[in-house]
Amino acid sequence: MTPYENFTFFIWMLVPLAPAVLLGFLGVSGRIRSLWLIFSTLFMVGVIYRPIAALFQVTVFFLWAYLIVYFFLRLKQSERGKQQETLKRVYHFALLAAILPLALVKLNPYVNALGIWQSPLGFLGISYVTFRTVGTVIEIRDGLIKDVKFIDFLSYVLFFPTLASGPIDRYRRFLGDLEKKLTRKEYGENLAEGIDHIFRGFLYKFVIAYLINKYGLIRLSTDFTWTATLQYMYVYSFYLFFDFAGYSAFAVGVSYILGIQTPENFNKPFISKNIKDFWNRWHISLSSWFRDYIYMRFVLDSAKKKRFKNKYTTAYVGNLLLFGIMGIWHGTELHYIVYGLYHALLMIGYDWLERKNKTRNVWGKGWAWDSLAIVVTAHFVFFGFLIFSGRLF
Repeated sequence: MTPYENFTFFIWMLVPLAPAVLLGFLGVSGRIRSLWLIFSTLFMVGVIYRPIAALFQVTVFFLWAYLIVYFFLRLKQSERGKQQETLKRVYHFALLAAILPLALVKLNPYVNALGIWQSPLGFLGISYVTFRTVGTVIEIRDGLIKDVKFIDFLSYVLFFPTLASGPIDRYRRFLGDLEKKLTRKEYGENLAEGIDHIFRGFLYKFVIAYLINKYGLIRLSTDFTWTATLQYMYVYSFYLFFDFAGYSAFAVGVSYILGIQTPENFNKPFISKNIKDFWNRWHISLSSWFRDYIYMRFVLDSAKKKRFKNKYTTAYVGNLLLFGIMGIWHGTELHYIVYGLYHALLMIGYDWLERKNKTRNVWGKGWAWDSLAIVVTAHFVFFGFLIFSGRLF
């Protein structure tokens, strides 16, 4: 069952949420509340992943992820782990092991077409579970995480409101909410915020996105004239936002009701004044994850090893790497790869323009220039979504 796709899911969700509200207003300790969250997660994972075969896949993947995290943490804390070269090799092995199931799923259509092998994994949300595991491994390596308990890691990785499509939380931030004792007033504020998000999710996903799809996308999907394609670009862009933002609003809202303040995923992305601003507003948890764990680490490592002659080349290659991986993560089809590279070029172009503007005043200031910047940025973004849709290919 896909989360938040139909009202049946919301009925099932009342089972963990109703007692969570009661516990919240009773002001119970953080540990009791976290125990209920574990039960809620296990119950809803059972609801989402039916039949048993799918639940088995999730269980196997989780145990695999925990063993990677557990053994890497123990090695880092051991005497042997103090040998930097050994730790570095094991760290890279742990990362590869964490990514391996997702990589096999992404490559599965190709190897299956050749009749070689078919991945036994491929459950809904495997990407986001992988991101959480990889992020935990990286922060263990950085010394930010000193201990990972089995139950806490299970609650974090399989947290059902955000299991299928995010937002992507960080282990330390999640654990802080999990262990925190909320007063009645604090929980009441959480509950109000959660209900507000859920109503917003219904408006976005089941009203606006539904109407856009029914009266826009369906009509345009069979018309491939250039005027229809232009209309499709706008319609698809707004449909994608309201559908995905609606899902994210549900995920954040349910999280708040359970006492977990999951980060926001969208912040008015279509009023961005440049492409960098857009990626700080669109799918925020994913873009920040890629920025922190891929782009910044690549840039810092390249500077340390003097891989490139200047910092701008380093940043440009970093953007190509970041958005190239992001494109492939969406899928290995050509339009996803082109979408990633397109945004890498936009980021590179904006960086070049921004530097030129500091010396030559290419871009002005004031509300008129800001309005123009919003319109121009939006159209670059919309064309990117047209690429993403696959219609051009």
